[in-house]
Amino acid sequence: MFESLQEKLEGALKRFRGQSKITEENVSEAMQEVRRALLEADVNINVAKKFISDVQEKAVGTEVKGKLLPHQLIVKIVKDELVELMGNKKSDLIMSPSPPTVILVAGLQGSGKTTFCGKLARNLRKKGRQPLLVACDVYRPAAVEQLKTVGKTVKVPVFTEINENPVEIAANSIEYAKKFGRDIIIVDTAGRTTVDQAMMKEAVEISNTIKPTETLFVCDAMIGQDAVTTAKAFHEKLELTGVVLTKLDGDTRGGAALSVLSVVGKPVKFVGTGEKPEDLEPFHPERIASRILGMGDILTLVERAEAQIDKNEAKILEDKIRKNQFTFDDFLDQLKTIKKMGSLKDLIGMIPGMDKALKNVNIDDKAFSKVEAIILSMTKGERFNPKLINGSRRRRIANGSGSEIKDVNRLLKQFEDMKKMMKGLNSGKKSRMMRGLGLPKGMGGS
Repeated sequence: MFESLQEKLEGALKRFRGQSKITEENVSEAMQEVRRALLEADVNINVAKKFISDVQEKAVGTEVKGKLLPHQLIVKIVKDELVELMGNKKSDLIMSPSPPTVILVAGLQGSGKTTFCGKLARNLRKKGRQPLLVACDVYRPAAVEQLKTVGKTVKVPVFTEINENPVEIAANSIEYAKKFGRDIIIVDTAGRTTVDQAMMKEAVEISNTIKPTETLFVCDAMIGQDAVTTAKAFHEKLELTGVVLTKLDGDTRGGAALSVLSVVGKPVKFVGTGEKPEDLEPFHPERIASRILGMGDILTLVERAEAQIDKNEAKILEDKIRKNQFTFDDFLDQLKTIKKMGSLKDLIGMIPGMDKALKNVNIDDKAFSKVEAIILSMTKGERFNPKLINGSRRRRIANGSGSEIKDVNRLLKQFEDMKKMMKGLNSGKKSRMMRGLGLPKGMGGS
């Protein structure tokens, strides 16, 4: 996420290292590079100009006090301005005081609009809400069936009608929701490959009829300024309440995330970080700014872990570790949990300094698959007691997993090393370590 922008900003701000103070000259030189980095990241030119101006105004003449170094101070100023640029704080969904809350979702075809509807429905269901998905795209072939499939995956009902009038379908869904106790309605509207008058007219008619509490525009973050321009065009007609950026896990330059609020006047509320139903996160300006500046994002990492780790299972696992009963089956379960949290590269990027330390290392999620294959090629007894695995068994496991014997040997050694490390952790040390990692109290044995 934002790798290119992060690298260029770090390069620009490095010039303050070794400097004794912040001057108009060194700020001006650095800001020229920052401006170039922002424009290459496809940030709106007016947004970039104002950002540079604001940073220069706050940096020049600022006194460096105490143990703070010029480099640290300029990074803080840049981070604060990035946070300001993106809205300062997380923008939550607005809920209607009298249910159902109606959320109208608009966007161009191919932006990930229908997928987002499903992700949002899952997110709300997990919070104890009773969402209803509404299929109002009656034009795109199989669009209704796609939403039905998405609804089935996230265990949320989908309202459909044998009706080619999207305005009537949307209106009827409200009565259905009231009748069956669904407190949130998510309306998936039709998209086009480009903005056209017919699509806009229909979206406005639906909006005027159902009077949504939230009107969200979904756009592909990978297309940069085009996404922001399209969002602005929709806002002029629909009065958006927020924007959703999808595909933020791809080759995102960062321009859309940094420009939306200034250009459209509405905040980014959610970001899509992958293809899976759980790959949806609230947009936290402060956390995104930290990641752009290579400071990591521990809070999001912990939240992802909390979402995947069952506290009862964590307690059972802790007991096994204490009694030195951790097996390859337990190890396999932990690998599966990590995979659910996102791509390994993305997770590493959330740990401060880790992405720099592993900059030239090829981080491949396929490595997980190889380890899984090796473990699954073991018998139940071998997984419970790896000491049973002699030379012939290692050969059999290697053949069964499509690996080499050296791969099996490496995994066995790493597993034994890990068990020794776990055994050396007494309860107090382990609790402190867990809290140091930011895991919640109770999950580290405290």
